[in-house]
Parts: sequence; structure tokens; C-alpha cells
Amino acid sequence: MTSWTGRTAVEIAAAVREKRVTPREVVADHLARLERLDGRIGAFRTVRAEAALTEADEVASRADLAELPLAGVPVAVKDNLAVRGESMRVGSSATPDAPATEDHVTVARLRAAGAVVVGLTNVPELCVFGTTEGVHGTARNPWDTSRTAGGSSGGSAAAVAAGFVPLALGNDGMGSLRIPAANCGLVTIKPGHGLVPAGIGEGDWFGMSENGPLATTVADARLMLSVLADAEVPRPEEPGVLRVALSLRSPLAGVAISAPFASAAREAAGLLERAGHRVARAEPPYPLSLGVTALGHWTAGTAVDARGLDPRLLARRTRVHAAVGRRFVGAAREGTARERLRQRLEPFFTEYDVLLTPALARRSPRSVPWHERGWLPNVLVNTAYSPLTPPWNLTGWPAMAVPFDALPSGAPTAVQLVGRPGSEARLLRLAEQLEELRPWRRTAPLR
Repeated sequence: MTSWTGRTAVEIAAAVREKRVTPREVVADHLARLERLDGRIGAFRTVRAEAALTEADEVASRADLAELPLAGVPVAVKDNLAVRGESMRVGSSATPDAPATEDHVTVARLRAAGAVVVGLTNVPELCVFGTTEGVHGTARNPWDTSRTAGGSSGGSAAAVAAGFVPLALGNDGMGSLRIPAANCGLVTIKPGHGLVPAGIGEGDWFGMSENGPLATTVADARLMLSVLADAEVPRPEEPGVLRVALSLRSPLAGVAISAPFASAAREAAGLLERAGHRVARAEPPYPLSLGVTALGHWTAGTAVDARGLDPRLLARRTRVHAAVGRRFVGAAREGTARERLRQRLEPFFTEYDVLLTPALARRSPRSVPWHERGWLPNVLVNTAYSPLTPPWNLTGWPAMAVPFDALPSGAPTAVQLVGRPGSEARLLRLAEQLEELRPWRRTAPLR
């Protein structure tokens, strides 16, 4: 009997459109794997088994089945985006348990394209941190279950890396797509501001948060991004000769990049140079104030999201994060620091088409109850392993995480690609070239 787990979204959708398999068969296969293995991974807060099978049958009966880009493709949704009929808990006891009356616009677009939502995935409380654990569950890295999957889209990344779904929906406010994607060996893109509808929490963290795909191939990421954007993201026939800047320096002073992640970026640069691109070592002119700017916006976003919630029901690290952030809300809304950062970095992206960096500074932290620990240990561990993602939320420019090489444990390493506004298609094509030159293992070898 043919198994449909481990197949790409492109393959599944083609088979469903051609009626070589039914949506129910595809969804049932994935639900069976999920039921067998998610106890070890913790990807999902809630699984919609019966509802997903019913929705799969509805997809099969659609008159437009042959035109659906995601026909019968199982997807997971991060638990800070509304799914009709399900509660949205955002990793917290303080949020209401009432079911949503309608889908978030991105969920609606996935369903309109033929996708089937199998469940909502675990997140850290209010999606604050780069590790995923809390009252609703702990998401572990399927490649190394002693380590966190990352965050805040940790459950979504774990679900894809474990083969429970070929695609998942997440979002990124300070690296929340790229951090877990890098940990779990996935492709993701944080689109530039305005390409995909946001509508995340109260004000999208001042416009820094973006919804995006988690996938195992660049083709799947491009397909899902096109659905989310409600517009085709084109695939150029050739990437052309690009001016690529290789940076190995942390944007945050005092944070070092570990050898495996620096090595991955160097090797990726070498491959691109041999493929004909013009690669040069160059460091973006990050200001010394970047750390303060990032911390101010990070905490201020939480301060806004925590308004109206009972602080007694929030974890201590969340309460302190919000309290720190209240003094920064006005400046974050004003946006002056972000505009200064854009102006400072724009000349660099006139000289270079793409910035290539390590995606992380080091491997993900151990999977322990970080939500029971204090605020400062959480901030320090997050900063030490993920300093490279926040600048591109502050600027609002597109950025990707792309798997590249592996740690001695077998867990993946990854690189980050960053471009100027509107360069999503270019970044995806360059990532595809890396995929062709150095293919990666798509899902973790779980048994």
C-alpha cells in the first residue's frame, strides 16, 4: 500500500488533482503517523482528526478539484491564527477557550486552495520566545528530541520535520519562522512587509510580524507563499549572476557565531561562487544600538498582546517581558528607530543583491521547561543562539532560512538569505540553487 507521508505538497496535490489518490487517503495517512509519533515530538496542541477527514471529503467533491493548487494537502496552523470552530490559545492559560467563528485570512486562502487543516500547533506563551514549551505542550526537534524545536513557530516546524504534514503555516516577528526552520531542517521565507496579510495579535508587533510557509522543499515553499499572497510568486528560469555578500558577524555585539554555523555559511558561499555568482565577504553596517532597538520592540510587542489578559494566568517570564515592554510601546509605534535602521542598511543592498549569513549562532537549546524559568535566563539563551534574525523584522525586508549541512548529532544547520524589498522570487530561486547543489534530507528519520 502506497504511503503519502513524506511526499511533497507539489506531489500530493498533483496526485489528488489527477485522482490517483483521494484527499481522505492522504489525510488519513498523515493522521496515522501523527497519532503514532507526536507523543515524542509535541508538535500539536489540538488535532482535528474527524473534522479533517470530513473536510478532505469535501475537497474531493469540489467541482474545481482539477484547478486546486493545494488539492488534498494536509497543513498545520500555528496556534495564534484563527481556525473556524477551534479555540486559539496562543500558548497560554490566560486566553479564552471559545472557538473562532471564522478563519484567519491566510487559513481561508489555504482552504480555498484545497488544503486540509489537520490541527493547531504548539507555541510558547504569546509567541514571545525562540523555544516552544508551556501549559499546552512542548515542541521538540524531531532530529534531536533532547533539543527544542525553536520558536515561536516551533510546533509548526516540528510537524513538518516529523512528516506529520508537508506544509505548515507560521509567522515571524523576530525570527519565529526562521529559527525553528533552521533547527528542524526546513525551508521558510519571512516575506517582506505587505506581500501576505498579517493580522497577528494586536497590531502585528508594530508591523514586524509576517505570516509565511514552513516546507521541506523550495518548490513547496514557493507554492504555499503564492497561495498566502493570493498571487503567483514567479520562478525565474535562471537566478542570473547575483552579487552576494557573505557575513559571519553577529549583528549583536558580544554574541559569537559557533563553528558549525559559520562553516555552513562559508560552504554555501563557496558553492554559489562556483556556480557563477559574485561572492564577497562584507559586513552590513549594523548600529551598536541594534540590541536595544530589538529588545525594545520585542518586549513592546508582548506588552500590547498581554493587555486585557489576567496577569495571574501568565508565566513569570511573560509577565516580566510585558512589563519591560510597556516603557517602549510609544517609541515602537513611532517607528523612528526602524526607519533609521532601514536608511543605514539601504546602501549595503544597493551594492549587494543578497546577504548570506548563518541562520543561527549555535544549535537550539535543550528542551527543558524554559517557561518555568526566569525572564533573564530566557532572554540570554534566546539572544545567544538567534541574534541574526531580528534586523530583518525591524526593516520589514524578506529573509529566508535554508537547510545546509548538519551537526555531528545529525541535526541540521542552516543559512539565512536576505534581500531588499520585493526580492522574494530572487531569494527563493537562489535557495533552489543551493538545494540543487547540496540536497538535504527532508524529514527526520523517526520510527
